[in-house]
Amino acid sequence: MSKYLAKILGNDPESLKMIAALSSGAKVKVSDIKYLSSNKVFLLSIERMNKEKEQDDKKINSILRFDFITQSKSKNIDQSRQEMILELLSIDYLKNNDDYEITLIFNNNAQIVLSSDTLECRLEDQSNI
Repeated sequence: MSKYLAKILGNDPESLKMIAALSSGAKVKVSDIKYLSSNKVFLLSIERMNKEKEQDDKKINSILRFDFITQSKSKNIDQSRQEMILELLSIDYLKNNDDYEITLIFNNNAQIVLSSDTLECRLEDQSNI
């Protein structure tokens, strides 16, 4: 039995939609959301369902990574509650002149808006649970 671990690179609207679809419904702990401003990297460690295989309800630990991020703003996320679990509902983006605004939409009207001059993200599976 082979272990299939995905690694999807997204640098255009279509691949970002695919990553958003695979990540939809993923759980993420507030403590597992990191913005490394000096590296311009935004990371989320998520637990998602395996949507690649039909009738496979296994959970997968994955890293969702956004590169070239110049700014990160959160709304309705209490960062002092590190153990709180959010559900990622969708990932949207908007191109504004030469910049992108990538919006991570969570349950309870929570969101994170990332600013970048390049659309580049990656979904990389770590392990099956």
